[in-house]
Amino acid sequence: MVSISVDQEVMEGMMTNQGSSLWQLTFERPVLLVFLRHFGCTFCREALADIARLKPEIEESGTQVVFVHMTDDKTAERYFNRYQLTGSIHISDPTCNSYASFGLIKGNFTQLFGLQSWIRGFQSGVIDGNGVGFKQVGDGFQMPGVFVIFRGTIREAFIHKLSHDRPDYSQLVADCCNLDWAGP
Repeated sequence: MVSISVDQEVMEGMMTNQGSSLWQLTFERPVLLVFLRHFGCTFCREALADIARLKPEIEESGTQVVFVHMTDDKTAERYFNRYQLTGSIHISDPTCNSYASFGLIKGNFTQLFGLQSWIRGFQSGVIDGNGVGFKQVGDGFQMPGVFVIFRGTIREAFIHKLSHDRPDYSQLVADCCNLDWAGP
């Protein structure tokens, strides 16, 4: 278990596109909460591609994927559809208040634009085909993060140190959910 905690009130206020609060969802089953960078970001699109590929495995563990993004629901759904994530549960947070509540910071120059980010950006955007985005859809300085939450408690977390960090989503879920998830 990790030492990050977020108030119940914050999670109750995080409403999904389907009308449920994040708090409610965490009592139904574990939630893999993915805070995305802006949709114009190559690494955001890489995350969507990774999760689309891993979603069957993640859901087979009993875990539900929930995204947090910085735009309106309609715009977000166009991106989710593009990555075969149609019907995804997501939370719109254009003010980035939820990001801050989970301890996700604004990145500095090195975290966002350092040489390693340029190299990884070329790899992800050009070679791996995630595209190079110039249209910023959200706060370009906001750093992403991933949390596994179960019964209102953060069980696992991956907080990006650099914009191009690539979490092991499957391992995050396995570390949490294989221990104490017995189904509904």
